[in-house]
Amino acid sequence: MSNKLIASASLALSALSLAAAPLAAQAQPHRHQVLVCDNGRRAGNTGTVVGAVTGGLLGNAVSHGGGKTGGTIIGAGVGAVAGHQIAKRNAKRHCHYEWR
Repeated sequence: MSNKLIASASLALSALSLAAAPLAAQAQPHRHQVLVCDNGRRAGNTGTVVGAVTGGLLGNAVSHGGGKTGGTIIGAGVGAVAGHQIAKRNAKRHCHYEWR
C-alpha cells in the first residue's frame, strides 16, 4: 500500500510542477537593454530658423538699390542652410539604456 501512496504522491507533484511551469515562464518576460539616442532634430530646426532670419537681415543690409528683396531671399536661403548645418554639427546626442 505504501508503494501506491508514493506513486500517487509522485504523480500529483509532477502534474503540479508541469502546470506551474508556464506560469513561471510568463512571470519573467524576456527583456534586454537597448541603447536609445536622441537624434538632435530640434537643434537642427532651430538652427535653420535662426540662420534664415539672420541671413535675410544680412542680405537686405548688403543688397543695393531695388534688389533688396532678392538679396533678402538669397541671404535667407544661404543662412538657413548654414544655420542648419552648424546646429546639426554642434548638437549633442543624448543616449541612455532602456529595458525592453
